[in-house]
Amino acid sequence: MAVRQHPVAGAALWMAAALVSFILMAVSGRELAASFSTFQILLIRSVIGVLLIGGLVWLTGWQQLRTHRVKAHLGRNIAHFAGQYGWFYGLGLISLAEVIALEFTTPVWTALLAALVLGERLTAPRWLALLFGIGGLLLILRPGAGVMHPAALAVLAGAMGYAAAYIFTKSLSGTDTPLCILFYMTLMQLPMSLIPLSLLPDQPQWLMPQGELWVWMVLVGVTAMSAHYCMTKAFQLADAGVVVPLDFLRLPLIAVVGFVFYGEALDVWVLLGALLMFGGNLINLRAEWRRQRA
Repeated sequence: MAVRQHPVAGAALWMAAALVSFILMAVSGRELAASFSTFQILLIRSVIGVLLIGGLVWLTGWQQLRTHRVKAHLGRNIAHFAGQYGWFYGLGLISLAEVIALEFTTPVWTALLAALVLGERLTAPRWLALLFGIGGLLLILRPGAGVMHPAALAVLAGAMGYAAAYIFTKSLSGTDTPLCILFYMTLMQLPMSLIPLSLLPDQPQWLMPQGELWVWMVLVGVTAMSAHYCMTKAFQLADAGVVVPLDFLRLPLIAVVGFVFYGEALDVWVLLGALLMFGGNLINLRAEWRRQRA
């Protein structure tokens, strides 16, 4: 007899695949940041994404692209593009661990938006996760200590953009397929990165990737698609307040990568802040697991 998989367990498996994709995307972004502007990285990522998702849709059927929620897709992609810009911008200026730790404030903003927009209830464990998240953020940024890099604020703003995108994703996953969501993501975000490159006078000159830089460009495009496909599948199985905290395992892994390959020091304040956020979200995750089992 087949064993039915628990929804939270299924979401955890999809988020594990997303976690690997996000780490590879971060490393690729760091490698590219020294040579290309953020807008050019996002543009090539979108071009690769259109080709990949277009090929998958061609194989599986164009009918799954039908949607009556174009405005929701547009809102999601404006928010997600803002999040991506802040994230990739920070990768070239601050440590990998700090970028990921600041991105981990996303559950704080997601829980608040989920309560306001989706009507998800703010239970006591979710309130604890919010308080722990704010405390962790203060430890990481240490306002007034004179150590906060301006790029950290860009990453923090990007985390807010991600939170809004997650809310749209949770809503869209109830009516549209993951491939549909990804297709419109790449299609809509392509001109969002092309227009600034064409119109803004202070943007660096367009550069054609050479040699191994093409490998990093392709990896950015592939992992961006795989990460969001896996995350969309996870959202179909569990609430936004459950799915997003599962991503916290990224921090120790990316900290090791930054230490080994880039010589980045392990900032104790960043680690303590992220640990505080993780503790709050672990309490929330255990409560959600028990609630769903009941």
